[in-house]
Amino acid sequence: MRIIAGDWRGRKLIAPKGEGTRPTADRTRETLFNMLASRLGSFNDLSVADLFAGSGALGLEALSRGAAYCLFVEQDDAAIKAIRENVRALDAGTRCDVRAGSVMSLGPAKQPHDLILLDPPYFSGGATVALERLLRLGWIGPQTWIAVETASIEDVEVKLLTVEAERKVGKAKLTLLRPEQ
Repeated sequence: MRIIAGDWRGRKLIAPKGEGTRPTADRTRETLFNMLASRLGSFNDLSVADLFAGSGALGLEALSRGAAYCLFVEQDDAAIKAIRENVRALDAGTRCDVRAGSVMSLGPAKQPHDLILLDPPYFSGGATVALERLLRLGWIGPQTWIAVETASIEDVEVKLLTVEAERKVGKAKLTLLRPEQ
């Protein structure tokens, strides 16, 4: 795995050992960030949350492209170790917060994030449950963009969120959502 674009382009990332996570393939990550870039224009100064973070590749890609800050939330011990090692290798510690625990245990947000990236286990329904909770707790504001990776046959449907785009990439489906206006 490598960072695709930005300041850290080409830098290697480590993936957690074991079967606890499923790292997003480089091609899928590239497609996702192309979809986001065409809508956001720039990642500069964004506040990002990488939930079900795995190796942290999605959040680190956003930081490489100019995001100001990323919160990583992951509960798998091997994945947390990989995230911390990747953050250390990129010297990104001042722009990151790595939290060990379940996305479902997050409390109220101090303020909404600009971009929320979710990559829950396939066929878990985790994205829908997490997004409903994040909406209630103020993690999602009127301008927030949300990107979800699921299995290609899964749908993400959440009241108060509108699907802006969907794209299948191999076994994955990428869904971009926004709060209803």
